[in-house]
Amino acid sequence: MSNKIITISREFGSGGRTIGRNTADALNINCYDSELIETAAEESGFAKEFISDRGEYVNFGARLASSLNTGRRNYDSPQDCLWKAQKKIILDLAERESCVIVGRCADYILRDKAGCLNVFIHSDIKNRAKRIVEVYGESDRTPEKRIKEKDRHRKAYFRYYTDMEWGDVHNYHIALDSGFLGIDECVRILKELYFKLP
Repeated sequence: MSNKIITISREFGSGGRTIGRNTADALNINCYDSELIETAAEESGFAKEFISDRGEYVNFGARLASSLNTGRRNYDSPQDCLWKAQKKIILDLAERESCVIVGRCADYILRDKAGCLNVFIHSDIKNRAKRIVEVYGESDRTPEKRIKEKDRHRKAYFRYYTDMEWGDVHNYHIALDSGFLGIDECVRILKELYFKLP
């Protein structure tokens, strides 16, 4: 029997990580997010702090410099090495067990795998701003600015490594508005859909 995977892409502050963890708990399977960072750190030799900071970011300055260096066409930046390590971990996880994977372009990496549900969690900026202040402990002075910055980084990262648009409904099986539905209802829906996976 093939493993079943739920991948969760999310807008910053939408509660996607919480929905992923709660869904995994409800299904009695593992959820990988910070665990993925630790494993990638071990396999790639990078510090966990570097991966946590750069795991979904693209360093365009380093990319431009390497592209201009014509003598090193096959050069992989640290970001590329990290991408390859995370991709390998995600593919290995999908082969090994049923699980929930949050972020890291898992929806793209597992796009051809049967039994994979790709989910996008979103919410309006007001709900997200409230959440990052109350739950994440962010400053209440400019939460909207922080949200836009994080989403911009995720969008650029996704675009760079997948050549697709982050948040485009065509890339996902379902998109859920966590502000409208609430965390618990999102979990209920994903749990129900999980059992319908082939």
